[in-house]
Amino acid sequence: MLNPADKDFEALLLDHLPAEVLRPVEPRYAEEPRGYFKGLIGLLALPRTVEEVSTLIRCANAARVGVIPYGGGTGLVAGQVIPDEPAPMVLSLERMNAVREVYADENVLVAEAGVILADVQAAAHAADRLFPLSLAAEGSARIGGNLATNAGGTGVLRYGNTRDLCLGLEAVLPDGQIWHGLTRLRKNNTGYDLRNLLIGAEGTLGVITAAAFKLFAQSEQTGTALLIVPSPRAALELLSLGRSQLGEAISAFELMNRQGFDFLTEVLPHVRQPFATPPEWCVLIELGLNGGLDAAEAMERLLVAALEAGLVTDGLIAQNAQQAADFWAVREQLPEANRIIGAVSSHDISVPLRALPDFIEAGAKRIADLGDFRINCFGHLGDGNLHYNVFPAKGKSRNAYSSQRDQVQRSVHDLVHEVGGSFSAEHGVGRLKVGELERYGDPAKLSAMRAIKAALDPRGIMNPGAVLRMGAS
Repeated sequence: MLNPADKDFEALLLDHLPAEVLRPVEPRYAEEPRGYFKGLIGLLALPRTVEEVSTLIRCANAARVGVIPYGGGTGLVAGQVIPDEPAPMVLSLERMNAVREVYADENVLVAEAGVILADVQAAAHAADRLFPLSLAAEGSARIGGNLATNAGGTGVLRYGNTRDLCLGLEAVLPDGQIWHGLTRLRKNNTGYDLRNLLIGAEGTLGVITAAAFKLFAQSEQTGTALLIVPSPRAALELLSLGRSQLGEAISAFELMNRQGFDFLTEVLPHVRQPFATPPEWCVLIELGLNGGLDAAEAMERLLVAALEAGLVTDGLIAQNAQQAADFWAVREQLPEANRIIGAVSSHDISVPLRALPDFIEAGAKRIADLGDFRINCFGHLGDGNLHYNVFPAKGKSRNAYSSQRDQVQRSVHDLVHEVGGSFSAEHGVGRLKVGELERYGDPAKLSAMRAIKAALDPRGIMNPGAVLRMGAS
């Protein structure tokens, strides 16, 4: 059993730390974007060094007090809040916000966990390099949280997710030990890979305090287009055609459905839409080229080939940076439109590419059998990640469907499982999806995960209740 982060624990911390590390509790640290959970906080700690993090964790372990590592608070599965007693200590990394070094000749950047993702991108850009992790919350998400959740985003097709971008970590383990694993090496075959164990663990196995990241060359030219496709199957064939012509130059390939455009018209009319009549399906493609190759010409060749093959019926190629930004604004505002409409049930899923068209068709039928719903299906088609969100009929509130939420979610996730997919593609498990992991997770994997948790965190202080249910064995 855990103990609360109370006055006695506060006194213990003040015996070992500067008083300014502890701060008055603010409501924002107890909130999460979707509003499903309201968190409890006993103490709020804002350390500035890895040594201070170590002291906080060591004291929490000794006192058996739960610790919630906190980044930007943008996570969508309630991994950053705990609604149940005893009240924990929230440990925010926001003051550990230095880009420690950029090694442009090595294509490596070292940053502390509290650096905002957009600032990591800017630091790389200042060195004429690219840090390709990009997602809607990049202006407030912190890089430590991106690591803890193994965030994906729009560039996974070409560059991989956060795990693929990380070379080394500095972290504090549940007993307070500092792991000095901040290597810049790309080859380091020395036993168990603690880096990959901590990435995606959502703060349940330790606190990431800094990381070394891969950088890439900036693209000399970028091409962006919105292409209308007759179906998701045609979109996948278009992706195959594009990769055969352009190889790894395609850095983003996003699928969008008419329902998303209709939502923008309904609740975000200021967003400039590119089509007078929204298409049923379209894809947003971005490619980056170097070596003097012309991105506009490459995109035009792809469009012509796709039209001849019947994979595209029409399209728009951005003629300048503003048009490209306008195209991306449509895609990036879809989550905000979804939030305003209010989903009955949201799903961050991935399925094998070959199964994706049949999944979309079968999913629509299953949801229609349950009642009068709208589906906004969009996402990172190139890596099989769909944001498959189910909404009330127009004019109705999601509250009117509250009794059906679990049934809708189960129907979608059962279908995902049937086709060999994942109920969580990039958002993680948090507290929201613990039951889903228990239902769909491989028993051997779950057993190994529980054994690892028990070995590294025997007192269960690290983000208790996230990923694995408290007391699960």
